[in-house]
Amino acid sequence: MLKYISLLLVTSFCFNAAAADELVVYTSRKEHLIKDIFKQYTEETGVKITYKTGNAAALIQTLKAEASKSPADIFMTVDAGNLWFASHEGLLEPISSNKLKTNIPFNLRDEQGRWFGLSVRARTIAFNPNKVAKGELTTYEGLADKKWKGRLCLRTSKKVYNQSLVAMLISELGKEKAKKVVKGWVDNTVEIFPNDTAVLKAVASGQCDAGIVNTYYFGRLKQKSPKLPLKLFWPNQENSYGVHVNVSGAGILKTSKNKDEARKLLEWLASRKAQKSFAQVNMEYPINNLFPESEVTKAWGKFKPNKSFNLSSAGKLQKEAIKLMREVRYK
Repeated sequence: MLKYISLLLVTSFCFNAAAADELVVYTSRKEHLIKDIFKQYTEETGVKITYKTGNAAALIQTLKAEASKSPADIFMTVDAGNLWFASHEGLLEPISSNKLKTNIPFNLRDEQGRWFGLSVRARTIAFNPNKVAKGELTTYEGLADKKWKGRLCLRTSKKVYNQSLVAMLISELGKEKAKKVVKGWVDNTVEIFPNDTAVLKAVASGQCDAGIVNTYYFGRLKQKSPKLPLKLFWPNQENSYGVHVNVSGAGILKTSKNKDEARKLLEWLASRKAQKSFAQVNMEYPINNLFPESEVTKAWGKFKPNKSFNLSSAGKLQKEAIKLMREVRYK
């Protein structure tokens, strides 16, 4: 709690209603990931951007409390589950933009135009090549097989990343089959960790053989310690739905006084030019696969992403996913 309060103190300001050439962004995306891209936009357009960072859930509650008095124009966060919740709470304005529709695939944006993905992250399997034989890894479902007993590490179910992953499994497999898969994971798990970095370190140290993580955590750790015995595996590639992908993204607030200018910022962030900075700074993938990706992510290899699962369903099925995880005692 103290950490969150201090974060808000660092990035909170006495906002006044923004002028036509100013925008206010409330964001859970870390400051070092947005500072330079906002500066670039200001240099190109003259539009000043002020931002407030913090926990996504807390920012949503702040926006609800501020209501029509909120100075914010844009809410930016990570994971479609958070974006869906903000729209479900009635905070985001449906907008129509041909540029956003052209650059952002349908499965990576809200069906009603209330939020738009701006960078892509894959939640896939990381493994220790010294302990996993070729051909052992196949699918997310395969990790529920008894051969993985005592070999799997997981991140806590309390994190929205895993809730969205399970929501995808419910959508693709049906509730009962998804429940069997997640129960199999829990039965096979050595330990449940608070974050993806801890999962990766456990896999590298030999505490377990494999774990499910977001790719950029893998990239960060390998950048610091390139000799760690860690590799990525892309599951569900053959006659299946593909790798689970999610987004960081944003939407325009209903209470924004500068909706037109806010739309222009989102369109710019989704453009080929801005994507290089916005996505690559966190070792994420561009929102459109026709845009260039970084050399770092290229080195991880090509994969087939899941395109059949519209990420709005990550939010719609979130409660059901949480309930399922509780039922199988996934902590």
